[in-house]
Amino acid sequence: MTIHLYFARKFLWLLLGISGVFFVLMALIDLMEQFRRFDVDEVGFDAILKLTLLRTPEGLYQLLPLIIILATVSLFISLSRTSELVVVRASGRSAILSLLSPVAVALLVGIFAVSTLNPLVAATSVTYSQLSDDMRSDGRSALSLSSEGIWLRQGGALGQAVIHAAQTNVDASEFREVTFVIYAPDGGPQTRIEAESAILLEGAWELRKAKAWPLLAGINSEENSKSHDTLRVESSLTPDQIRDRFGSPAAISIWDLPRFINDLEEAGFSARRHTVWLHMEFAQPLFLMAMVLIASVFTMRHTRFGNTGVAVLASLLIGFTLYFIRNFAKILGDSGQIPIELAAWAPPVASILLALGLLLHMEDG
Repeated sequence: MTIHLYFARKFLWLLLGISGVFFVLMALIDLMEQFRRFDVDEVGFDAILKLTLLRTPEGLYQLLPLIIILATVSLFISLSRTSELVVVRASGRSAILSLLSPVAVALLVGIFAVSTLNPLVAATSVTYSQLSDDMRSDGRSALSLSSEGIWLRQGGALGQAVIHAAQTNVDASEFREVTFVIYAPDGGPQTRIEAESAILLEGAWELRKAKAWPLLAGINSEENSKSHDTLRVESSLTPDQIRDRFGSPAAISIWDLPRFINDLEEAGFSARRHTVWLHMEFAQPLFLMAMVLIASVFTMRHTRFGNTGVAVLASLLIGFTLYFIRNFAKILGDSGQIPIELAAWAPPVASILLALGLLLHMEDG
């Protein structure tokens, strides 16, 4: 038990150290990117630094499998150079049993990442997007989804418009039970429109069975209202922009994602991309365990055998390959080419089986 705690503590410290190094490197790189995007004299260095610190956790979270591989490689190379693995084997303990503590730590880190880091990363990502948009905002458009329906905001030279719809179709081109509140360029509301449906065409909304009320001061809105079989309202939105404004599933906390998926489906959108992401997050701990096993296959050997650099390179290449396959499966799952469960769970399970096969072959022949 003592040796397991020793290996686990050493692995955890290496994991934290490598994470800290990556955090600093990514923060410096992103700081340069923020300097390129914003004028520091206009927004201030404090705002630039705040944006950098808000964005860095998302990138670090995405690199977690790579960090696990590097920590595992560092652990076993260190143990090999100090002959600690040799002592463990000489005591009659199988080298494979030495993997239990790093694998357990990777599992716990994966659970912690999904349950705690994921909501934190989602919150920082949303805050970053809001601050970034505020600094560059031209009031063009925005979108919000709730249990009451879909809320849109569009803008342009003629003023702003707030749009509410009860439902939409899958490709976000047709909306039902629509209400428009159109604002004048000076900011005051000037027209309210209710329509049975609205179709988003290129450069305009086409409203069907619509009724418009003027909202100008001194005018009786009901007496001056007009009904239209078809009414066109200029728009700067496109269906692609509306779908994109739901944002990445990574910007939604895993605890809120099931409810968001339900709201998407009730609103008429396809929630497949978000469902795939949810399953992949649940499978994340297994994938991190696979990264530990893969990295240990080539590094659980004494350094006197040589070719340590080749072993490290092989571990990294196989790890990157599995990471690529996992992302490729996600793309296939998002597009509906393969089932959601297969896209999310097959890569980590296959990675573990592959790693165990290689490990048993290398250790026991």
